[in-house]
Amino acid sequence: MRIIIAGGHGKIALRLAARLGSGAVGLVRNPAHVADVEATGAQAVVCDLERADVEEVTRIVRGADAVIFAAGAGPGSGAARKDTVDRAASVLLADAAERAGVRRFIQISSMGAGRPPAPGSDEVWAAYITAKTEAEEDLRRRDGLAWTILRPGRLTDEPGTGLVRLAPEVPPGSVPRDDVAAVIMALLENPGTARRTLELVSGDTPVIDWVATE
Repeated sequence: MRIIIAGGHGKIALRLAARLGSGAVGLVRNPAHVADVEATGAQAVVCDLERADVEEVTRIVRGADAVIFAAGAGPGSGAARKDTVDRAASVLLADAAERAGVRRFIQISSMGAGRPPAPGSDEVWAAYITAKTEAEEDLRRRDGLAWTILRPGRLTDEPGTGLVRLAPEVPPGSVPRDDVAAVIMALLENPGTARRTLELVSGDTPVIDWVATE
């Protein structure tokens, strides 16, 4: 498979690229990050989704089997970039996927999306949740995409266990990035998860068993 990963230098994206190997294409904004992506065995393409137009992105994704939106403005970014990356870049990638005829689209969102920010929330956090919510809403309006929205809980760098809790709604919790990557692999292999929104935290069900029951 040829899988496009937006936000290719992110911690989840690099773990996913290592699983996919040469079939993965990581999109990176900074040319200095190309070597890190290629070290996983994946390919790297420099593409700044905050500056690119839909024609450029369409050319990149054409011929792919799936597109994964794993990009994010990241810690230290302000409210404005939560919108331009976490929302607008997802919309751009979805537009390009539709134009290119790539139906499978997996969006990494966040637990808390889909609901208004809690009163008194930090301004940047509120902007982040709002951007993720609007990016989700954009996907749900697209009949041309077989989308899946994945909402992980608090992300950690602990070793993955392969044991998760994955459902339309789960209690708040944390999950290793390793296990998020494993779940994305399972979603890619299971077209029956299309048009679903799933929350993810650590649990007691092996990822492989969850996939077998879907």
